Amino acid sequence: MSGIARIAAIPELRRRIIFTLLMLCVYRMGVQIPTPGINGEALSAFFEQYSSTLFGMFNMFSGGGLENFSIFALGIMPYISASIIIQLLTVVVPQLEALSKEGEAGRRKITQYTRYGTVVLSVIQGFFIAAGLEGHTGPNGMPIVLDPGLQFRLMTVLTLTSGTAFIMWLGEQMTERGIGNGISLIIFSGIVARLPAAFGNSIELIKAGELSLMFAPVVLLMIIAVIAFIIFMETSQRRIPIQYAKRVVGRHVYGGQSSHLPLKINVSGVIPPIFASSIMMFPATIGTFVQIDWVQRASAALSPGTPWYYVLFVGLIVFFCFFYAAVTFKPDDVAENLKKNGGFIPGIRPGKKTADFLDKTLMRLTVIGAVYLSAVCVMPTLLISGLNVPFYFGGTALLIVVGVAIDTIAQIESHMIMRNYDGFMKAGRIQGRR
Repeated sequence: MSGIARIAAIPELRRRIIFTLLMLCVYRMGVQIPTPGINGEALSAFFEQYSSTLFGMFNMFSGGGLENFSIFALGIMPYISASIIIQLLTVVVPQLEALSKEGEAGRRKITQYTRYGTVVLSVIQGFFIAAGLEGHTGPNGMPIVLDPGLQFRLMTVLTLTSGTAFIMWLGEQMTERGIGNGISLIIFSGIVARLPAAFGNSIELIKAGELSLMFAPVVLLMIIAVIAFIIFMETSQRRIPIQYAKRVVGRHVYGGQSSHLPLKINVSGVIPPIFASSIMMFPATIGTFVQIDWVQRASAALSPGTPWYYVLFVGLIVFFCFFYAAVTFKPDDVAENLKKNGGFIPGIRPGKKTADFLDKTLMRLTVIGAVYLSAVCVMPTLLISGLNVPFYFGGTALLIVVGVAIDTIAQIESHMIMRNYDGFMKAGRIQGRR
């Protein structure tokens, strides 16, 4: 029985996948609905001038919604920015830290604060974009905004904020009732939807002689190599051996078996590049539309291709790698749970010594993961920028697409294995490497 047939044999999994696909279709249809009051022809010509700047990245994450200035033009990035702010505040604000430890009730409260933050950030970004577009025209001199003024600004802010709130709801519904992480899948679908156009642009560049035909196979091989490297790193693990002591209860003997604690080489997954990209795009959105000299200089200094952009981008990736690892993995809690269950790491004393060992191991893995993410996100973009290849072939896009695909397939396999199926892949499960 093929993998698709095995999926169809599980009603719950089939419903979850169909629900996810339907929600993604709703999202892609919304990307095509334009915001009222905009001259589409002038807007397309305007954004074409900035396709190689941060607008190219913003447009990628919005799935093409920005260049169409659709109701989903802001995409899911305000939600991601709000999540970053709330997670950072959780570390420094005692009340939020206490909420994070209250289980499901605390998590719902923090999610509610994140939603409020998303609305606030959407209003701010929407206002600056609306006000900025009023002062711009297309290359042919046609105004982008048909009827500028307070009414247009309010309507645009309301439309874009409502669109982002709806995307946020779609992502939460997919996470709860579908398969995979809904927010990541929305970003994934936006990038994948733009790939055919990127391939088409590359072919046009080759025909026009702007991209050498001899470099095309090199670029293709580089993309394949990056994808293979991402798959290898995302499935690699550091397996820490765990031994459980034997316990005699009456006439029965419990424990004594061996196991392992799997720690991914890249503990944080694709979260750091997404968070870093979100932060890089937020000030650029304001800087591009605010016609103030020092703001324009700062925006130009942080544009893709500049040294400051790459330094800040790598710095943010490294920061979020360590921050996310610290938030999601607690060595003290793991060591305490092992001790309570009679487990120990051979050669390491239970308790604090085990926690210190896990913390040291996690630190080393996070360093490797941060270097790996930085290299994948920056190096292909540096190489490709000199070959005039569309931005969508950059390392960040490939990392997100491959990482989300691996995570989604792993979740599908988990559902199938729970019901005694062999998994989606014919050769068996996706297994981590040592």
